[in-house]
Parts: sequence; C-alpha cells; structure tokens
Amino acid sequence: MMNIKNEVRNVLTIIELEARRLRHDYTDIAVRAIQPIVWLLVFGTVFSKNRVIDTGGYSYLSFVAPGILAQAVLFVAIFFGIMLVWDRDSGNLAKLLVAPASRFSLVIGKCFSASVRAIAQAVVVISLILMLSLFVTDISLSNNPVYILLTLPVVVLIAAVAASISILFATIFRTRERVMGFGQLLTLPLFFTSSALYPIEIMPWYLQWMAKVNPLTYGVDLLRGLMLTGDLSNALLDVGVLLGFLAVMSLACTALFRRMME
Repeated sequence: MMNIKNEVRNVLTIIELEARRLRHDYTDIAVRAIQPIVWLLVFGTVFSKNRVIDTGGYSYLSFVAPGILAQAVLFVAIFFGIMLVWDRDSGNLAKLLVAPASRFSLVIGKCFSASVRAIAQAVVVISLILMLSLFVTDISLSNNPVYILLTLPVVVLIAAVAASISILFATIFRTRERVMGFGQLLTLPLFFTSSALYPIEIMPWYLQWMAKVNPLTYGVDLLRGLMLTGDLSNALLDVGVLLGFLAVMSLACTALFRRMME
C-alpha cells in the first residue's frame, strides 16, 4: 500500500510541476482558445443555419459543440511530447529518472500533466459555449450542472490519452521537430474520423471502422451525453476504452522510456 501511495505522490508532483509552468504562461491559453472560437462561430453556425448534416432532433451547432471541446483538448495534448523532449534537453528529465519513482509513474504523471492545460482550455471553451447558448437560439446544452461539471474529468482522460500518444512519439523519434511533425500528421485524422463533426452513421463504411478504433470517438460520445443528450448508456464502454487505450500506450511508453536518454 505504501508503494502505491508513493507512486500516486510522484504522479501528483509531476502534475504540480506542469501547473507551475502554466502559471507563468497564461497567453498560451488565450492563443489556443482562438481556434475553437473560430470553429464554433464560423463552421458551426454556417452548417447549423444551412442544415447541411442531419443530427436528429438537435441543431448542428449543439451537436458539434462537444466535438469542438474534444478538439481543443486534443490539440493541446497531442503535442505534449515536445515538452518531454525539452525536459530531456534541459536536464530536467535526468533528474526525474534518478528520483525514487518507477518509470510507469513518470509516464502516467506526464500523461496527466497535459490535463492541466486541457482543463484550462476546457473552461474557456465551455464558458464560450454557455455564453452562446444564452444569445444564439441554435445552440442548447444540458440544464444539469452536475453533468456540465462531469465534463472536466472526461477532459482529463481525453488529454491523458492524447498525451500518451505524443509521449510515445517522443520516446521513438526523440527530437522536437519529429514529434511536432507526427503530431500534426495524426491530429486531423483523429479529429475527422471521430464523431466530433458528424454522426458515425453517415460515414462511409471504412470511416465507420476507423471511428470505432479511434479513442477520440469515445471521448466525444461521453462529452455529448453529458453536455447535450443526457444519454449515458454507453458511458462505461466509453470510459473503459479510454482507460484501456491509456494503459496500453503508457506501458509502451514505459518500455521505450530509456530511449529518451540515448
């Protein structure tokens, strides 16, 4: 039990270090908020007005709002591996590796460190969506404040999954330029093959297959149930897939972590 407590303490310490970084870099949140604002105010409103996509009994702007939130989180966390490379180059990673902590706790700590910025980003995006719901008739969200608050743990989980992918890239490719390049390569396929922008049912069969193996699909489904439909019948499946994906990726990162120092 004491070992588990130590590992949890190590994870929380790594998360705290990222929180300290964020305190000195608020501009990053403001800059990253521009993209989801553009998606909501331009893409969402245009498609909602013209009813381009059938989204059942919901306006397209309401349907896409949880997807834009997931996109904002994905775009923050998918490049988090660059921070790991920076830590190696600055010597911080070497200090962490000699600390009395397992490699797995270091990886998990780094994965969940991405959630610090993701939560800050999510608060901005959710606030924007709530403001739009007051002034724009085409958007409506759940009236249950508990469901809205529960989106934050989901954001944490989505960010950790995306960060685990980026950290895996960092352990394999080991340079900021390559991690950035592969992050950019993967971001749009993850986003467009999920259910963030349109229902899975209207996709071609091969995209439906890709959506079912895309972890972001399950994160978006959970966010949409909390923020819009109130349907949480798939919540256990969604959480299980995200946790399973995180566990597999974290184990892979742990196995390759030593490559970072070579």
